[in-house]
Amino acid sequence: MTLDLELAAALDEIDPHPPSRSRLIRDLALCGARAEQESRARREAIDYLVRVVDGKVDLDLDASRAAWEMREEGP
Repeated sequence: MTLDLELAAALDEIDPHPPSRSRLIRDLALCGARAEQESRARREAIDYLVRVVDGKVDLDLDASRAAWEMREEGP
């Protein structure tokens, strides 16, 4: 990975003297990947709810409630 001026400045803001710069980059990359996955899941959930509201998805609330209650009761 090339450490250009912009990346170097960003890393210095987080930790100007990390024990391992490559470990810092790795940790930040993993954190960014998790954030992107969470953002994607949130967008998908919002899209699903919009489709429910628009009537494009048939949502049986009684069946959903019954399934939730069975789940809460456990095995």
